Amino acid sequence: MSTPMLATVALLVPDYDPAITFFTQALGFTLLEDRPQGPGKRWVVVAPPGGQGSALLLARAATPEQQAAIGRQGAGRVWLFLRTDDFARDAQRLTAHGARFTETPRHEPYGTVAVFEDPWGNRWDLIQPA
Repeated sequence: MSTPMLATVALLVPDYDPAITFFTQALGFTLLEDRPQGPGKRWVVVAPPGGQGSALLLARAATPEQQAAIGRQGAGRVWLFLRTDDFARDAQRLTAHGARFTETPRHEPYGTVAVFEDPWGNRWDLIQPA
């Protein structure tokens, strides 16, 4: 028996199509699934190309409680980490698609890193390992 692996993480978004656009264009993710699940609901999964890393289930917030949590799933902390092999390229692409860097890049022993917020306020680290 193999050990379990983290396959998919749900991310609350206000609407499916703008989220698909951001994740496929700004991050270069692949749209793996987009299936209707009944009135106003879809199963939308994006993931890094080539199966590298976990997938994200883009979950449209359907209740006031869920809507209030958009951009706050990490409770103000960085909770998503994006690894890159070209920090400058990906920072420029993210910014062009609505992400906002909250600091200038830092050079740490483990690599180059900066915090950015996606269009909905979720805080991410963009990291290029040393």
